[in-house]
Amino acid sequence: MPIPLLEYAPSTQNSRVSGYEVGGDEQARIYSTDNLLSPGQITDLIGNAYRQIFFHAFEADREKFLESQLRSGQITVRDFIRGLCLSNTFTNSFYNLNNNYRFVEHCIQKILGRDVYSEAEKIAWSIVICNKGRAGFINDLLNSDEYLENFGDSIVPYQRRRVLPSGASELPFNIKSPRYEAYHRRKLGFPKASWQAATRSYVPQDKQPKAGDPALFKGMAQTLGKIGNPPQAISALNIDYQNLVPRR
Repeated sequence: MPIPLLEYAPSTQNSRVSGYEVGGDEQARIYSTDNLLSPGQITDLIGNAYRQIFFHAFEADREKFLESQLRSGQITVRDFIRGLCLSNTFTNSFYNLNNNYRFVEHCIQKILGRDVYSEAEKIAWSIVICNKGRAGFINDLLNSDEYLENFGDSIVPYQRRRVLPSGASELPFNIKSPRYEAYHRRKLGFPKASWQAATRSYVPQDKQPKAGDPALFKGMAQTLGKIGNPPQAISALNIDYQNLVPRR
């Protein structure tokens, strides 16, 4: 018998209340098959679905069969999102390179369009992965009341509530949650520091040389040429003492 989903609470009760937001550039554009009028619009919808799930829309990673089914109306947008989440690209890029807790965070951000509420939610959904596998976990998210109420069968998931009550904006998920966790980033050797300019050091004001300090003239002294003739290195074996000693 599978273990039921553990109970967890939202981070705040405001998460249950629909917020009033004024439209602007920070609001996500909604792509839906309910109001598509041209083939170009369905192409834009498909590209946005790839960017939501994969963070990119590279030609090499496209699922042509799923695209054909969506264009012909054989599957819904929700089925298309399910196919992308179960594809080899998503498996190799996210599931194989992260632990279950990190994978849960990625899937909730991409499918439900929000951040995880707490560590308790990560643990609860991680148990679902252990019992039902990756496909069962994806299906539970897509069949959840939260997904159906916000996106239904026709809307591409998007990051919800990017505008905070204070007016500031949340970071996009692709910046906030890198695809690789720290272990794999170290294993792959990045991030790598690339210096494009000379490194400058900062000296506190109380440690800077005062007027008359010899350190202020160090650079000038180093630029001066040598004065006088340099001393000659003469070996004692090459000195003719008999001719150099004066005679009376």
